[in-house]
Amino acid sequence: MDFDGTLVDLAPTPDSIHIPDTLPALLTDLQGRAGGALVLISGRAAGDLAHWLPDFSGLIVGGHGAEWRQGGTVQPRVDVAPDSLAMLRDAASAFAGTTPSILLEEKPTGLVLHYRAQPDLQDRVETFTADLSQTHTDFEAHPAKMAIEMRPRGVGKDLAMADVMALEPYAGRTPVMIGDDTTDEPAMAWAQKQGGLGIKVGTGDTNARHRLPDTLAVHRLLKHWP
Repeated sequence: MDFDGTLVDLAPTPDSIHIPDTLPALLTDLQGRAGGALVLISGRAAGDLAHWLPDFSGLIVGGHGAEWRQGGTVQPRVDVAPDSLAMLRDAASAFAGTTPSILLEEKPTGLVLHYRAQPDLQDRVETFTADLSQTHTDFEAHPAKMAIEMRPRGVGKDLAMADVMALEPYAGRTPVMIGDDTTDEPAMAWAQKQGGLGIKVGTGDTNARHRLPDTLAVHRLLKHWP
């Protein structure tokens, strides 16, 4: 499952989300019912997700697959040159500094430029990040909800999901992906190609064959998942 917009409601900033009181126990119970085969797969850093869900002991895939948290330890899954990342951050910071409504979110393997506070900045942010991906070729731009993410080339939730499903205790099971954003679409499509389920949360176009209206509906589904 994705995290933001799927398990918790979106907020004006990544640090202002609210964790429902019932969510930690729900995930612990679901992990037990699934025999441990529960994965949180997010664009957030794995360590950040672990901070918000300290009681969750299962696999956390962060940075769209760029890092995994297993057994309490975060391990990178891609090589990101520190100098290249630093130059990317410097360029994005200078751009965000010109407009207070643009929020720069730095991650261990990339960054996000949020324009939720002023949606009419979408074209400007998209143009800048498209240019950025041409000058910083280790990274590529990916659209998200009111944001553009710069992440390492060669990572994605679909690729991460395929890697996870080759391992125990996931191998041989039916894959299910629940997500709300465009960055979740490849993973939902991948799950469906394997005979599994893709479940879209909220409105908007999707390739998923199933849909839930909001995070509350996700919680209700997970509470009664077989």
